[in-house]
Amino acid sequence: MTDSAKYVIIGNSTAAIGGVEGIRSLDKDGSIILISSENHPVYSRPLISYLLEGRTDEKHMLYRDKNFYKANNVTFMSGKTAVSIDASKKTVTLESGEVIGYDKMLNATGSRPFVPPMGGLDSVSYFTFLSLDSAKDLGKVIHKKSHVLIIGAGLIGMKCAEGIAERVSDVTIVEMAPRCLPTVLEEKGSAIIQKKMEEYHVSFVLGDSVKQFTADPAKAPYGGSAVTNNGKTIEFDVLVCAVGVRPNTQLIEKAGGKVEKGIAIDETCRTTLDGIYAAGDCTLSHDICANTDRILAILPNAYLQGECAGINMAGGTKAYTKAMPLNSAGFFGLHMVTAGSYSGTCIDASRPEKKATANTPAQDAEYRKFFVENDLLKGFIIIGDVNRSGIYTSIIRDQIPLSSIDFDAIKEEPRLMAFSKSRRETMLAAKDDSPATSWNFATV
Repeated sequence: MTDSAKYVIIGNSTAAIGGVEGIRSLDKDGSIILISSENHPVYSRPLISYLLEGRTDEKHMLYRDKNFYKANNVTFMSGKTAVSIDASKKTVTLESGEVIGYDKMLNATGSRPFVPPMGGLDSVSYFTFLSLDSAKDLGKVIHKKSHVLIIGAGLIGMKCAEGIAERVSDVTIVEMAPRCLPTVLEEKGSAIIQKKMEEYHVSFVLGDSVKQFTADPAKAPYGGSAVTNNGKTIEFDVLVCAVGVRPNTQLIEKAGGKVEKGIAIDETCRTTLDGIYAAGDCTLSHDICANTDRILAILPNAYLQGECAGINMAGGTKAYTKAMPLNSAGFFGLHMVTAGSYSGTCIDASRPEKKATANTPAQDAEYRKFFVENDLLKGFIIIGDVNRSGIYTSIIRDQIPLSSIDFDAIKEEPRLMAFSKSRRETMLAAKDDSPATSWNFATV
């Protein structure tokens, strides 16, 4: 690209920031216009639960320094929504009617809340807990006597529960699956997290779903009751729908780009439209662990895709071929990290609970499972001490043969000495400048 190159990025989350940094790594002078429907500078979405919990504030939620846009010569168009793309004319039209031209464009539109049809839902107001504004709005209406109902026990619903549990009377979570975190954990791991949540006045209605909502005029506009398919009635003052998300593919699809479950991209993050790239939760990624194409709505994937797209937009050459599931979360001090797929042979390396002694405090039991297939680590689940779990992530991502390392030595305690000298030098030389990625052996 020349110095006069004009880049447009739609979106302002992790993938967009990766795009800016990817472009600027090669092109210091081209103009970058970043269009964001939100009015906030880029922030870390997983921290919105900590904001409600009082463990952080908006300043410390920033994903990049407040001067990021100025320092990278980015025109930040906040509070603006892109409504269409004309790929032949290379223009983006905003809701206001303004038309912006581009040479290269990055679609980093992320995802939106998915709210399934439920009887009477339109009779009550509810929150979705997917953005800073939705979290702040929720924080304004809850109080110590609030009974909160959350639909969905995935990561969004569970983190919402953690964020508000000590600010309300109680929280009830309804989940269609038979366990909490059903797409992240298997039965035993889910039970461990559920037990911890229940210690903080969070109760679960599992294997059930809401059939009918009924508004209560005395609790308007948020309160009412819910009747589940199994006949259980739940009274609530505040409702949160956190069932899941759907990728924002509309702009690319309407422009004629290929969209399946997500936006189709190649290894360079290029879409089927000339000059248009896509990255993040809106895209269809190739999961190297399961060897299948799927939506991977996780921060590390979003940042690395965005960076890859930015480099290629600026005339460089980069491929991103190591997408994989990776989740890191904490619930009331109990941490977990999961990665990869749960296929192959399961190796249980859990550590039993340690009782207190005169010299050491008591320690909770640690849950550690590894999944091995064809001499490769395919996935793992760790609940408890997740320190240096990025070593396991690196083994999966780089597809390191287990026969080439001392895997038995690191199952219970990850350490670099289990690797060969050359491998250690390579791993230690790897630089990780983004808090979104995790192969620097820390936790995300």
